[in-house]
Amino acid sequence: MSQDDVLFGYRLQLFDLAGPVGVAAACRSFGVHRSTYYRWKRQVDRHGLEVLRPRERRRPQMPNQLPAMVEERLVAFALAHPGLSPRRIAAELRRPKWGGIIVSANGVWRCLRRHCLNTRARRLSLVAGYRAPYEPPREPQPERHVQAERPGELVGVDCFYVGRLHGTSGTVWQLTAIDVCSSFAWAELVACPSGVPGPVQTSRLVCRVARELRAAGWRLERVPDRQRAGVPGRTLPPRHRRARHPHQPHPRRPPTDQRRGRGTAQDDPGRMLAPRLRPLPLPPLRRPPPRATQLPPLLQPRPHTTADSPAVASPPTSSTVPARWRRDEPHLSAHLGVCPP
Repeated sequence: MSQDDVLFGYRLQLFDLAGPVGVAAACRSFGVHRSTYYRWKRQVDRHGLEVLRPRERRRPQMPNQLPAMVEERLVAFALAHPGLSPRRIAAELRRPKWGGIIVSANGVWRCLRRHCLNTRARRLSLVAGYRAPYEPPREPQPERHVQAERPGELVGVDCFYVGRLHGTSGTVWQLTAIDVCSSFAWAELVACPSGVPGPVQTSRLVCRVARELRAAGWRLERVPDRQRAGVPGRTLPPRHRRARHPHQPHPRRPPTDQRRGRGTAQDDPGRMLAPRLRPLPLPPLRRPPPRATQLPPLLQPRPHTTADSPAVASPPTSSTVPARWRRDEPHLSAHLGVCPP
């Protein structure tokens, strides 16, 4: 509940109490003047009880208030010269080189107080807090620049996404080739059904560059094999690619003597080990032995007795049958061969 809700309920209680005890007694109890009550009463009769809710009021604008632009320039000048007093700041701002802003020293101090910068210590502490950390002096880094002595020595290829145009299938890309030495550029718009330009389209542009350079008396010497700017795949046709040296190992492949794999015929020239190398049998599956569970006496198997062979075990009697069975289920006695008592 906000403060406005509390005040709204307080005024509603005043109007509720004014009916039974009277206006004078109600205003005296709540500490409200009667003229204020009657002014509220006229508004309630016209607009309802919601008019008693406090209304939001805008911040008052004084006629001699500084404009926002002048206040920003004043604060910026005070932070740029934190050691100057308000009188000195007002005098400096009157000069033509600072714009000829006419503000009194008292107005400067009040403006700085609204921003909590009315003292020299506050301005200096704010400037010191935003000061960049100290770094030792370093020598300037050399400017990154790609140099080429003659046209055709290095041609860079890049692509730019244009968008989807009406009447084209897929996205439209711009392929650009720039000669580093002369800054001469070639550009083509290609439609890519797959969404990105492929190596065929890029190679077509490179072949065009090579033909036009040859016609001008130059030769295409080098084009980056894979662009970082987003051209997918290889950007050169197969005849322009630089083949890797046959004796140069692959950067992510282990040497031949360290590879793990099947042996070849060179490892066994006499075929002496082939008949003896047999696959090892798989180990037998080990299953846990079954647990031996002892059956109750009544469920244990009894030997089959005939008239010729004497009985090995005597049939159960009423003493071996639980009393609950004899009491609750008397038909079990005949089923188990027990004589009823």
